[in-house]
Amino acid sequence: MKRDAFFDNAKLMLIFLVVFGHMIQPFTDGSRPMYTLYTWIYTFHMPAFIFLAGFFAKGSGHKDYILNLAKKLILPYLIFQLVYTGYFFFIGKDGWLSGPFYPHWSLWFLFSLFCWHILLYWFKKIPPIIGLAIAVEVGIVIGYVSDIGHNFSLSRTFVFFPFFLAGYWLTKEQVQKWRTRRLKEVSLVFMTVIAGLIAAFPEFSSGWLLGSKSYEVLGSPEMGGLFRLGVYILAGLMTISVLAWVPSKEYKFTYLGGKTLYVYLLHGFFIQFFREAGWFKVNTILDVVGLAIVSAAIVYLLSSSAIQTLTQPVIEGRTQLLKKWWQRLSEKNSTLQS
Repeated sequence: MKRDAFFDNAKLMLIFLVVFGHMIQPFTDGSRPMYTLYTWIYTFHMPAFIFLAGFFAKGSGHKDYILNLAKKLILPYLIFQLVYTGYFFFIGKDGWLSGPFYPHWSLWFLFSLFCWHILLYWFKKIPPIIGLAIAVEVGIVIGYVSDIGHNFSLSRTFVFFPFFLAGYWLTKEQVQKWRTRRLKEVSLVFMTVIAGLIAAFPEFSSGWLLGSKSYEVLGSPEMGGLFRLGVYILAGLMTISVLAWVPSKEYKFTYLGGKTLYVYLLHGFFIQFFREAGWFKVNTILDVVGLAIVSAAIVYLLSSSAIQTLTQPVIEGRTQLLKKWWQRLSEKNSTLQS
């Protein structure tokens, strides 16, 4: 699919919020402002990210699609599962030993993304409204299974699938309709109200937004389904509200939105090191701004050509950039020798 500045800007904004959210998470305990900011971000950033993943899954179904998908998603997942296990052991992180199908930290997304593409094989044959209704119902019912959780990323796979499916079915023209002036004004009020409600009711558990736990674990074994339906509505409205404000203009940094997979897979090395080292503290608003700057720097660094060249063989299973770099180096040496 041809690159579009709006979608690249959206992906860049969301990957920044993924990194920033992980940066501020350790400082949410005992701090209402930090917990409010963290929870507000989590009301939309993964649903919106998954929605965009579904939007760009429109080309699914071609020959050898599943094999290519496994190479693109499952192989990097297994590699990084092993790499993160060794890295967590090296930095002294608790719980470093993990089985191959108990995803380390953020790696659940790769496994779930593979499963969403597989589910799409059947769901794209169903009328959109019916398919979305079924997906939402499954996402609600799955929370009543007490044993479901992180293993095989099963809980998040079913809970977040409706956003992926919605992204698959919606068109660019429909998404653009969200960006009217009237909707922007309404969305700004809505997002502000949600932030205020989160601040007013800090007892609301952000676990409801993560999609990784059963209702029993979340403390609501009977009413959990109703709460999850409310979370679906909240996440959907927040996703529309945030995307309404994404600019469609191409900026100098817009191209970074095409490299989000590298940032997603690699930023954990920084985040987990910072957490174990205890380098940062949050006492003032300037500290939060500093963490935002560090997060932006991580996104920029991991989107750089050098990082992409070095890690492409592991992340994409290709050596295209390494070959180009070697070719340029060889040509330069030949020129110097002559």
